[in-house]
Amino acid sequence: MPPRLEIRNLVRRFGGQAVVDHVSLRVAAGQVTCLLGPSGCGKSTTLRMIAGVEMQDEGEIYVDGALICDTVFRVPPERRAIGLMFQDFALFPHLTVGENVAFGLKDSKEAKRARVEELLDKVGLKRFTDGYPHQLSGGEQQRVALARALAPRPRIMLMDEPFSGLDNRLRDDIRDQTLEILKQEDAAVLLVTHEPEEAMRMADEIALMRGGRIVQQGAPYNVYNAPVDRQALAFFSDINVIRGRVQGALTDTPFGVFLAPGVPDGAEVEIVVRPQHIKIDFDRGGRGPLPTVQDGVAARGEVVRARFMGSESLVEVRMDHDGSVLKATVPNVFLPKPGRPLWLMIRRERCFVFPRRD
Repeated sequence: MPPRLEIRNLVRRFGGQAVVDHVSLRVAAGQVTCLLGPSGCGKSTTLRMIAGVEMQDEGEIYVDGALICDTVFRVPPERRAIGLMFQDFALFPHLTVGENVAFGLKDSKEAKRARVEELLDKVGLKRFTDGYPHQLSGGEQQRVALARALAPRPRIMLMDEPFSGLDNRLRDDIRDQTLEILKQEDAAVLLVTHEPEEAMRMADEIALMRGGRIVQQGAPYNVYNAPVDRQALAFFSDINVIRGRVQGALTDTPFGVFLAPGVPDGAEVEIVVRPQHIKIDFDRGGRGPLPTVQDGVAARGEVVRARFMGSESLVEVRMDHDGSVLKATVPNVFLPKPGRPLWLMIRRERCFVFPRRD
């Protein structure tokens, strides 16, 4: 069975520069795929080409295996069975909530009313059917926008930063409710966001974009835990970087030896580790803990700053061997004073070794 949505080698150029550069993607019915990346990486342009509001310079778009657009043939946007949802909600202020949801429906009056009631009931806003958008909160307006986008039963739902206008306390609840409704409707969903947390929370699959290309694609767990390069790792969290030079597929550092398979002798590598995967130990009269297979060798440093972040503490340590500052996070409250000596170790199974690229 073909995927609900498939794009093949989409290219879009502005001024001779490719802002979308041979992007390919498949999204099945009932699946949520997230296009994740920094501002300007081409993700919203990709969405607009799929919607039909912008034409690609190269590539094809398929829905349920049928071609809907290439550089010659083009199905108009209104005939693509694609729903759109944006961050500004785009509700009509002069129409009631019910009329907003019914906008664009071609059914009989009775069928329209039934579909409107069904969707407003799903989003918990049936009591506001005869109200107007200005009478609703931002979260409620977002749910009306979702109901309107789903009303024609689109086969594909395109969502461009739909939650960015909501405050943090509302956002998680609205995301979860939206995800549940989208799954019930069995649409293929392509969600654009620049927030890794949102992608991890909502997506079945993440496509990480950078410079107009998809650089990594897979389940959230795999993209987070097996990043393709240092930039992919840094997009999801803070990182620490220790540099070294390879000799015999090994890199010797103040934290012990790290494996660097496939890297030629003499090449520089970067050992990258997240703050939560640095182990902290106390100074024992100028000595640290003994080396272990799991954590390697301990290196000494002194506390620069320690802050409580709510559920964990962030400790910054200036290392004795090179003066660099490494960050480590510790569950709960741990606030050592500046200047206190500590020993840091790196969990071998949770660090990444990449060839250095300046």
